[in-house]
Amino acid sequence: MKRVSQLTALTAALGLASFCSFAADMAHSLTLAQLQQQQGAVIDTRASAFYNGWPQALNGPSGHEPAALNLSASWLGAMNDTQLKTWATQHQLTPTTPVALYGNEGDNQAVKTRLAQAGFTHVTLLSDALQTPDRLQRLTHFEQLVYPQWLHQLQQGKPVSAAPAGEWKVIEAAWGAPKFYLLNHIPGAGYIDTNEVESEPLWNKVSDADLKAMLAKHGIRHDTTVILYGRDVYAAARVAQIMLYAGVKDVRLLDGGWKAWDDAKLPVERGTPDNVKPAPDFGAPIPGQPQLMLDMEQARSLLHRKDASLVSIRSWPEFTGVTSGYSYIKPKGEIKGARWGHAGSDATHMEDFHNPDGTMRSAADIAAMWKQWNILPDQQVAFYCGTGWRASETFMYARAMGWKNVGVYDGGWYEWSSHPQNPVSTGERGPDSSL
Repeated sequence: MKRVSQLTALTAALGLASFCSFAADMAHSLTLAQLQQQQGAVIDTRASAFYNGWPQALNGPSGHEPAALNLSASWLGAMNDTQLKTWATQHQLTPTTPVALYGNEGDNQAVKTRLAQAGFTHVTLLSDALQTPDRLQRLTHFEQLVYPQWLHQLQQGKPVSAAPAGEWKVIEAAWGAPKFYLLNHIPGAGYIDTNEVESEPLWNKVSDADLKAMLAKHGIRHDTTVILYGRDVYAAARVAQIMLYAGVKDVRLLDGGWKAWDDAKLPVERGTPDNVKPAPDFGAPIPGQPQLMLDMEQARSLLHRKDASLVSIRSWPEFTGVTSGYSYIKPKGEIKGARWGHAGSDATHMEDFHNPDGTMRSAADIAAMWKQWNILPDQQVAFYCGTGWRASETFMYARAMGWKNVGVYDGGWYEWSSHPQNPVSTGERGPDSSL
């Protein structure tokens, strides 16, 4: 009995010590104005969904503090010391930069500890975080990138922010037969094979008539909210972008895809999709937004313009002609005059656009990356890759960021390179090569 009481006392003492340590941090916390006077940095330790603009509670504050960086505590396990230092360097943070954190107590403590291990010596808390709603910043259309708990609450019939206006569907998208879907998927989700929306020889989108038939088959009208996810985010994005082109008004992505749902340890189900009642009519002309999909001549018209950008979403080895990126695309090189919009390490990765957990990187980071290559929000911008998947993912991000005049060059490098007369570039080059 004595040992138990001693253990209880020790635990209480340790807990009190931890609380006192955190309370001391609070005592040395800074307001945003004070931090700005010190030219310090604000770090939001919450999940990216809340940083982007989803309120943590109905009618709660929405967004992040001005110029705040997002370093979610949930990412720390996926970031080694080198990656954390790279993140800090990318955001011009040095060990002596004054840093103020905000989020919940546990997340703040986890990030503070990790930053201290990385050598940061001036880490405190932001005392007035999320208390002035008018100054908060958010992703223009944060609602277009949903997060797992929001979707789970929607499925349970609970009230949610930015709820669909009418009927809604959850659909998994992937190439080919639903082999992974059969093992486990989000409860109630349908399944779309990307072969239903694109076809050989160039893997361009199918005809408008075939698109209309596909939407009807899946019970989708122009006013159906469609929430798409994939084992690969860009598979879902490809279907999403084509649905928007067709005229579905409200198409959303599960940010981070299947991995985000799986990481959240939310319910799953097995087996084949439920039988879907076909939609008798789409209810609007198809395509509803033809400007979202460009053909080769429209893409060509964007080259070498200051008010427009044709943007390659391909890896640097693809952009410089070291590799085509695809076993079935033989020519190497890039569209002459295209601007490099980043992508990832190869044709199947998009690390440049992802947080460590696979969710969308912050809008400020993406916009800064594009600005280096003269890709600007007031331009007409068309993204392309090899056959449209990676381009569609960046299109969905740009759309969520509020970029108004964006589309996808559907044919991409596959189509462009199949016409020998089209101008092509190879080799290392910089942003000035596109002017």
